Amino acid sequence: MRIYFSVDLEGICGVVDVEHTRRDGREHDRARKWMVQEVNAAVEGALKAGAEKIVVNDSHGTMRNLLPEELHPEAELIIGSPKPMSMLEGLSKDFDGTFFIGYHARSGAFGVLSHTYSGRVVADLKVNGRSVGEPGLNGLVSNFYGVPVALISGDQFAVGEALDLFPGVVGVITKEAIGRYVAKCPSPEKAKKMIEEGASKAVNLLRSGEIKPIQVPSPIEIQLKFLNPGMADLAQILPGSERIDPLTLRYVAKNMLEAYKAIRAMIYLGYSSIK
Repeated sequence: MRIYFSVDLEGICGVVDVEHTRRDGREHDRARKWMVQEVNAAVEGALKAGAEKIVVNDSHGTMRNLLPEELHPEAELIIGSPKPMSMLEGLSKDFDGTFFIGYHARSGAFGVLSHTYSGRVVADLKVNGRSVGEPGLNGLVSNFYGVPVALISGDQFAVGEALDLFPGVVGVITKEAIGRYVAKCPSPEKAKKMIEEGASKAVNLLRSGEIKPIQVPSPIEIQLKFLNPGMADLAQILPGSERIDPLTLRYVAKNMLEAYKAIRAMIYLGYSSIK
């Protein structure tokens, strides 16, 4: 049983502010420790249930957040950026399940520090007419590879997005969002215990066949809405994109992998317009 981890920071228990998530934040180093502790809890739970290989992709910001010296010795770490597949670097059809640790809600939704890939660029992202965030987008790509999403941890809105899209996924709510910068959190020890138990449950459900990949339809229609028209001005140079209003570009991809790459390209182009 091979398990792939994509690990973000905004959904980690105790994380509620940009001081936790930015590289130069005064509380960033504390948040990094909480992050690796939750990862280790999930690794331990997966191993107890019989997982044989675990690959962890650091998927937040600089992607140099997880402390290698504190990571569980049985896990392999993908660290650094830029990565060709960003939050999904290293994922392939060879894995049996995907775990999303520390995930957050989408742009425009309730939830702690909610955004979609770039809070400075993306107002909304629709895939085949449905607004999705990182749980939905990354999960669809994982399922395109034939790898089901088996576990997600984060606040109730991040977990809810995954539960709506991916049947059988184990959701671990590590904090209850009260506002964008406010949450009610259990103790870190309790959060780690819940994650460990959830990881064991997820591996067992994968083994029994109760969690299966979903069929991802094709073609894929993307609608990416930017925060201002200047971002769309630049992003529309992507071949195949269509400007449908001052803020929104449309792109039709032949499959989910092409859609993911087009989304990331448009976000990068939009970001480059920021002055």
